[in-house]
Amino acid sequence: MELSALSLRLRALSVLRGLLSHPLVRAYGDTLTALDGTAADFADRYGALCATRFSCGDIAQAVLDAVHFDTNTLTDTINAPEAAVLNAATHDLDVLNALLALDGEAFKSAAADKFYEPALEDLPDFEAADSLPFSTGAALADYYREEGYGFFAQSSAFAMQDDGSATPIVHPDAIRLHDLPGYEMQKQKILKNTLAFLDGRDANNILLYGDKGTGKSSTVKAVANEYADRGLKIIEMSPRQITNFPKLFEQTLRSPFRFIVFLDDLTFSSEDDNFAALKAFIEGGLAGKPSNLVIYATSNRRHLIRESMADRQGDEVRVRDTLETVTSLSDRFGLEITFSVPDKDEYLYIVEQLAKENDLNLDIDELHLLAERFALRRNGRSPRTARQFISQQLAEQYGK
Repeated sequence: MELSALSLRLRALSVLRGLLSHPLVRAYGDTLTALDGTAADFADRYGALCATRFSCGDIAQAVLDAVHFDTNTLTDTINAPEAAVLNAATHDLDVLNALLALDGEAFKSAAADKFYEPALEDLPDFEAADSLPFSTGAALADYYREEGYGFFAQSSAFAMQDDGSATPIVHPDAIRLHDLPGYEMQKQKILKNTLAFLDGRDANNILLYGDKGTGKSSTVKAVANEYADRGLKIIEMSPRQITNFPKLFEQTLRSPFRFIVFLDDLTFSSEDDNFAALKAFIEGGLAGKPSNLVIYATSNRRHLIRESMADRQGDEVRVRDTLETVTSLSDRFGLEITFSVPDKDEYLYIVEQLAKENDLNLDIDELHLLAERFALRRNGRSPRTARQFISQQLAEQYGK
């Protein structure tokens, strides 16, 4: 394919037209277009292409990611795409694969024929990149069905920003359920609810409440990691960002993935506007939340709101109204799961399991004695205390 023809075909992308704004594809296009200009213009564009290729690293992977994260006519009709859409996607993939097949010599040879400028021979070279793992629209449709598509394909975990946008977390916490011994009943309830959600069945929003350090937040993250390969995503949202729920709903509504919105350490004051806003978003507002989204929240407080004795003063009607307001949000979570401080036996069981997983070799009686002493110094037994104890012991052994 002549480079001038390739330039025209690139501009004619239809299904994957969004890729024209990708820095790498744009650099290729600008360099092809520069062949119709001057030698100096071509040299400038070619240099920019080389720089962009260098910054992208694996060129084939960069283009594959751009295709993967795109939303287009094919993704909009992914369940039953028309033949015309599949044919158009085949054309676009043919163009992209032709770009990837170009090496520096192909560009410089075309420039030499056009400009007859010997200095162009001194421009740097680069090798052709690997082609995409699909070449037809039908194969791309299969890829989208299997791997998903769009913005949320970029990661398994995201952080909500104050402006309502979500940012991919490049290196999310990799904790898994086997890293969290104990609390088996609580974990099973969360797992069953999450599996129902992934299977498209009715699932509840969950409130995990209880004492600090008992693993509430870690359990939510571990469950999300457990099923990330099934398209489960987790979006961490600060309580102050609750008013951004409508924007989040808009972003996730048409996504093929399923989402846990993670509200960590959820507590409100009695005058907090976010308290009423969250109630409406969970249940009771005019705009229902998407069926591919559930809310998992953690809190040290059963009813999520700070109470004082003054809140309970007044006549009987007022007291009842006040108490109903306090409980009205937590009651809207379909599942409430308690994480209490472990007793001595459960605490020592957690210590034993963590010691085994980390190859910490200590006599069992010594392990128990040291773990209990550590807990006394750390304000009590908890899974967090157990992990800190194991970390300290590993550090001491390493030092020896």
